[in-house]
Amino acid sequence: MIYLDNGATTYPKPQGVRQAVARALAEFGANPGRGGFAMSVRTGQGVYDCRRMAADLFGARGPECVVFQPNCTQALNLVIKGSLRSGDHVVVSDLEHNAVMRPLEALKSRGVSWTAAQVTPGDNDATLDAFRKAMGPNTKLLVCTQASNVFGIRVPVERLAALCHQYGVKLCVDGAQSAGVVPINMERDGIDYLCCAGHKGLYGPMGTGLLIFRDPADKLATLVEGGTGTQSRSYLQPEDPPERYEAGTVNVPGILGLRAGIAFVQSRTPEKLYQEEMAKAAYLYGRLSQLKKVRLYTKAPEIPWFVPVVSFNVEGISSEEVGNLLAKRDIAVRCGLHCAPAAHEKMGTLETGTVRVSLSAFTRREELDALARAVGRM
Repeated sequence: MIYLDNGATTYPKPQGVRQAVARALAEFGANPGRGGFAMSVRTGQGVYDCRRMAADLFGARGPECVVFQPNCTQALNLVIKGSLRSGDHVVVSDLEHNAVMRPLEALKSRGVSWTAAQVTPGDNDATLDAFRKAMGPNTKLLVCTQASNVFGIRVPVERLAALCHQYGVKLCVDGAQSAGVVPINMERDGIDYLCCAGHKGLYGPMGTGLLIFRDPADKLATLVEGGTGTQSRSYLQPEDPPERYEAGTVNVPGILGLRAGIAFVQSRTPEKLYQEEMAKAAYLYGRLSQLKKVRLYTKAPEIPWFVPVVSFNVEGISSEEVGNLLAKRDIAVRCGLHCAPAAHEKMGTLETGTVRVSLSAFTRREELDALARAVGRM
């Protein structure tokens, strides 16, 4: 199979990740932090090591800033629902995934409002100005994707961080498509909350996500309460992270697989991975642009304006049918609206959707050639 749906989840996983998950089931089978015997201690150390490595990768202050979540969506929900109250206002981009928009829509009934600011691809000054104009006296949070999961367009979150802090607003970045691909340093970039999918650019297993705090003393309301293995005499949820946000048993096989995925990214470095994957994206764009029936929706993907995602349509064929035809040739892509109707509305594809190709460290140019040939025969 030619797998080109890495924006949904990366495949294949590095060999070290597969081995780490198998080893976790065999050798790290005890509940971390719940016992003083050797296996529990060893498992707890493995979980801690993953926190430490994530903190190092993303420039966080320490392992206590790293909270494990089942996915990026729940991390975003925790920030959005844990920080907003009636009367609060939120600014988002016009590229957001439903992982941001649906929680905000749910909070409308509780008196929370939001405004979408227009992202101008290739013009960070215009984008910044749009966000500035969207700010209001009751704006409490800016939630923004770092890169569109549909069109690969990057948003200048570093400049938005400076804007936010000028207005006393917190910045939450949806790093689902950027973590592990784009170099991120929370302290340098000024990101208050970074939400990541562990199973995409970090190459971990599905069922893993991260919420990383810039300031561990920045307290959010909890979504879930329960056992943490600490302060067990109290009925109250612990005050300090990460335990405050990790009720119940964590996903040990997933976390230890994620630890191996982060090690893979660190060994390659995000800078090198980004350059290599963007070169592949530009190559694919060039191949597709030569096909008369293909419509592309952005300029050619370049650093630093994009991540390695290319969306297109084929004249006279629905995006879903293109996906079906490619599947018959054992080529996996993602078609439709990609859980991001806001991005499609912005780009004029809400009624048609698009065919999305998303790349990884393991994508080969021969596979992109095969995709271009298959599309050219349609």
